[in-house]
Amino acid sequence: MKKILVLSANPINTNKLRLDEEVREIQSALERSRHREEFELISRLAVRIDDLRRALLDHEPQVVHFSGHGDGTDGIALEDNFGYVQLVSTESLSNLFKLFKDTVECVLLNACYSETQAEAIYQHINCVIGMKRAITDKAAIHFSKGFYDTLGAGRSYKDAFDLGCNNIDLNSIPEFLTPKIQIRDNFKTLFFKKQSTTKLIKQKPSQSFTISGGQLSNVQIGGQAGRDMDVTQNQLLAQGNSEKPLIQTDVVELIAQLEELFRNSELPEAQTSKAIKHLEAAKEEVQEKEPDKDFAAKNLQKATKVLKEANEAVTAGTNIWEKVQPIITKLLPWLGVAASFFS
Repeated sequence: MKKILVLSANPINTNKLRLDEEVREIQSALERSRHREEFELISRLAVRIDDLRRALLDHEPQVVHFSGHGDGTDGIALEDNFGYVQLVSTESLSNLFKLFKDTVECVLLNACYSETQAEAIYQHINCVIGMKRAITDKAAIHFSKGFYDTLGAGRSYKDAFDLGCNNIDLNSIPEFLTPKIQIRDNFKTLFFKKQSTTKLIKQKPSQSFTISGGQLSNVQIGGQAGRDMDVTQNQLLAQGNSEKPLIQTDVVELIAQLEELFRNSELPEAQTSKAIKHLEAAKEEVQEKEPDKDFAAKNLQKATKVLKEANEAVTAGTNIWEKVQPIITKLLPWLGVAASFFS
């Protein structure tokens, strides 16, 4: 799950901003997105120095979004204990994010003249967005809507930035060149697929298929070792190699067969719904012009993993597995090296 930390500050001795509306639009964009279950939105208002540090420590977000006032080279404006401006210098802000570089992926400074801070933070964070000049409330809100609509659709940080700028332009606001992004090449990949890959590498190798050096290891899903759900390396290779090469339409049809099996299964409704959700994600990806096989494999793995998620599901799952296993076997040659994500 991606954590998005939205911080805002509007000190009483500064111009009134529509920060509440911006937070509402961000929340709305994420709630309506197809990947809404992959997000956790944390919002902090009237942020002070201590709030900034504590929020980063407590929540370990991947995205940090600041809305408020910027003052160019002097820094960004937080609040002091009395609600008045307390500037945070560019150097101090950069040093702070240096200490969170292992968890924070993207920093968005939706504040006037924040490009200076963005450049400094970019020394430590892979994707940073700032504002080259002053930006109006209206433009800032439209940028946020476009940005988070795009992330919610599973697109990259770069795509989110581009569509945020485009949303300013579409609304006939002449500030679409104000946001500026600095991003490293390895962060121009799709938003969830990169994160999903990382998670899967950390999973235990006893749960599914593994391809290493061209060899396929044993597979076990649910139940106890040595029972019906175990499939040997030679069985899978023999079955997989005997099949004609699959094309995308074949893969879509096989995944549809898996969906039908789960719908007609005796698994509890919660497990069934979860499996079908991941199968639909895999099927949708396969239908892309250039499908990401890693992402498809990850979702197929999650779908089969539900067979062992609850004790009451294991017995029913054993019967399903007798039908699921041959379909998964047919999919392995198409997945290729992506099948390693079943480990």
